[in-house]
Amino acid sequence: MKKILLFMLAVAVFHSCKLGNQNDTKPVTDMLAAHLDTSVSAAEDFFEYANGGWIKQNPIPASESGWGIGNLVQEEIYNRLKKINEDAVTAKAADGSVSQKIGDFWQSAMDTVALNNAGITPLKNDLDKINAIQNTTDLLNEAAALKMEGVNCFFGDYVAQDDKNSEMMAYKLDQGGLGMPNRDYYFKTDARTEQIRMAYKQYLLKTFKQLGNDDAAAQKNATAVYALETKLATASRKLEDLRDPYKNYNKMNVADLSKLAANINWNDFTKNIGIVKLDSVIVGQPEFYTALNHEIVSTNIADWKNYLQFHLISSFSGYLDSVSFNNIFIYSQTLSGAKEPRARWKRVLDAEEGAMGEALGQLFVKEYFNETAKKRYIDMVEAIRDAYKDRINKLSWMSDSTKQKALAKLAKITQKVGYPDKWKDFSALKIDKGPYVLNIQRSRVWWHNYNFNKLGKPVDRTEWDMTPQTYNAYYNPSNNEIVLPAGIFAVPGYKDADLDDALVYGYAAASTIGHEITHGFDDQGRQYDPEGNLTNWWSIKDSTEFSNRAKGIINQFGEFNPVDTFHINGNATQGENIADLGGMLLGLDAFKKTEAFKKNEKIGGLTQLQRYFLGYALGWMYEERKERLASQVMTDVHAPAKERVNGPVVNIPEFYEAFGIKPGDKMYRPDSLRVSIW
Repeated sequence: MKKILLFMLAVAVFHSCKLGNQNDTKPVTDMLAAHLDTSVSAAEDFFEYANGGWIKQNPIPASESGWGIGNLVQEEIYNRLKKINEDAVTAKAADGSVSQKIGDFWQSAMDTVALNNAGITPLKNDLDKINAIQNTTDLLNEAAALKMEGVNCFFGDYVAQDDKNSEMMAYKLDQGGLGMPNRDYYFKTDARTEQIRMAYKQYLLKTFKQLGNDDAAAQKNATAVYALETKLATASRKLEDLRDPYKNYNKMNVADLSKLAANINWNDFTKNIGIVKLDSVIVGQPEFYTALNHEIVSTNIADWKNYLQFHLISSFSGYLDSVSFNNIFIYSQTLSGAKEPRARWKRVLDAEEGAMGEALGQLFVKEYFNETAKKRYIDMVEAIRDAYKDRINKLSWMSDSTKQKALAKLAKITQKVGYPDKWKDFSALKIDKGPYVLNIQRSRVWWHNYNFNKLGKPVDRTEWDMTPQTYNAYYNPSNNEIVLPAGIFAVPGYKDADLDDALVYGYAAASTIGHEITHGFDDQGRQYDPEGNLTNWWSIKDSTEFSNRAKGIINQFGEFNPVDTFHINGNATQGENIADLGGMLLGLDAFKKTEAFKKNEKIGGLTQLQRYFLGYALGWMYEERKERLASQVMTDVHAPAKERVNGPVVNIPEFYEAFGIKPGDKMYRPDSLRVSIW
């Protein structure tokens, strides 16, 4: 499961898999052919050959950090959700109903006159409480209150399944509290990162001026907060070091946590965030808490108060007046490359998605997702599962004992397709036509309470962590499940029935279904058993063999240089790259069993095998701005779109067959350099 950062500023699409719309359609027979750039050879750059024609005709809009297939899908989803909201405004809905909440949320968010008149005054209550802080106890009490409102401060904490006991929910503590995306932004010395740092420092300065400080005081406060965050960043682990689930699992009782960070009264803090009883916690990065513990007493209270004020404003800047939004947008441009803000109504829909997206989802699936499409993809999941079973049985490098355990895990993977069988109850969430930011604040508190109330209760394995209209998908190792929302199954402008099997198996079976199932057996997922527990079910020999094979894909992707001097972090991205390669192989195995493959009829002048690979490339039809590429390479465990196409295909023999790849071609890799894992 992934958190989508800066979603209001950039559409970041991390997984892949799509299904069809149910409205107006176009002939699909030549879609793949129409996207080709035939001035580029598939043997030289397959991504550009497959998608270059479309990319040349569709420049990135000024409001976006990138543009491609996911954005086109999102445009259709936006328009559908906009209609749902506008209909809710005019409906005579009962107070407390889903329709009333949707309609009132939309009106409060779209009332820019009221927003600009109010400025930051809706946050006065929180600001007054921060200003009243006099000592460490007050500081931690207010930090707890702000964390319930979703303000990123001090550290990261959440409730999730215990990695080593998936039947239990646990309180987890991670590093956090930074204003920039991760630790590397505070230390890298390349020109692009230096520019981002300067923009962030300017954002700090503007915010403190907005809070009423004169120039000198604002500069002093900005400098102090940046220095404090730099100390927290120094104690934070690098992206690749967060991949090891064992090293980032340190379970301890509350007494031991108090020894680790004695300057935090954990009994009081956990009670203040709504935890009634707590016996143990799971600490991801203990060294971070050692550093935080020191800073709580060595950093003066005034600096901590300024830190909280800044993070409060930053956290809610998208839901306040135009000054607040513009301040953060100018900084965010250095990360996204967007030239102008996205349309307000789209930003509102993004916020509504986070606030009560499943309430929207109930109306969405009623209008836009049918059972026929759902069944096609349920059947496809089983076809991919069968293909994986065959592959595991045929592995030459894995022992029979480990194979049997892998097959047992594969058989127990749960599939969730389209939408949940039961919906979350938002009746306790108050939404009205008052200040937009207060609706956001109340929704965050609702979500905090919803998640923290899971402690001490049985795990609900039926729950979804994405809404039906989400253009994304995930594998959850603790539940050993793949979750494929309805929104991820869209090809813009087409009905599912109009999509030929070759395209669908590349576009959906490979890039999402196979991808997500393979996550159960990537460098992280393989360490969880069929019940979702972090436990070693591999023999030493088989585990070593897997790691040696994974080194091949680490090295392959480490050679890619998408932007400036930035190379892809092969270690950090290995899980996604393993999943992409596995997905393509599984999708191809399943496709070979279809009548379409066996008949091998050309469509749009393309063979079935060619269409399969082009269908996969369609799923990554994107162009991204350099700012976005640089940010992605530094912060994301997913490689950029181009590399997600050109990276895995060179390891698949059928790709060479489909496009006549020969020694000397840029896309050619000798057998000795091709990666084979699953």
